Amino acid sequence: MRMLLAALLIQLACPAEACTLRLAPEEWPPYFYHNDKEVLGGVDFELLQAILKHAGCALQLEKEMPPARRNVLFQQGKLDLLMAASATEERRGYARFSLPYRQETVGLFTLPEKLDKLRRIDSFQDIATQHASLLAPRLGFYGDDYERALPLLNAEGRRSTFGTFEQGIKMLEAGRGDLIMGDAHALRHIARLQKVRIVQLPYMPYRAPVHLMLNAASTTQAQLARINQAITQLEQNGALAAIRARYGIN
Repeated sequence: MRMLLAALLIQLACPAEACTLRLAPEEWPPYFYHNDKEVLGGVDFELLQAILKHAGCALQLEKEMPPARRNVLFQQGKLDLLMAASATEERRGYARFSLPYRQETVGLFTLPEKLDKLRRIDSFQDIATQHASLLAPRLGFYGDDYERALPLLNAEGRRSTFGTFEQGIKMLEAGRGDLIMGDAHALRHIARLQKVRIVQLPYMPYRAPVHLMLNAASTTQAQLARINQAITQLEQNGALAAIRARYGIN
């Protein structure tokens, strides 16, 4: 009994495992962006702050960098955390995933004057069949239908890629493609800022939960458990839903 009591006292006296996670943010409205006072905000940033605070973790912000560079540093163990990640088998080799914290919706958009011609598209295969062209993000996973159609789209020269949504919207407006694909909320947000009218096709290529992706080498399973517990409790008390609702994201 004395030994058990001593062990309990030691456990209570020891602080919880330190949890500081390094993140390199990306200017990606409405998820991460600086306001006119250069203060970082956005729905993902607010969700992350709420989750980490509840989990007893600190956030260490590194300098902003392009997505490709950020992914390399993450795989090298120099960053601990990436946001809005799809849980794929390939990534499980070097990362661990939290519970979902929101849904990602990928949409196909075009200019209003082209909608009548393209509205009946209901697969990426149809894009090639209808002799249309697609603008797509350079990086990311956008569903199995897209992955299956990639060889055909590339072989026929019907796919061009862009690095940022700002670049993609400019390419669409300039006639570099008939359709643009990407996160639906981000594309609408950027199009409004650039004063370009875009309309969404009925076909929705991909909708899936997204996760916090933790580096398997630089984080622990115990830290992931704390984060998952925080997500569960904040979903139950409505705190995460309230943040998403303020941005019109469900």
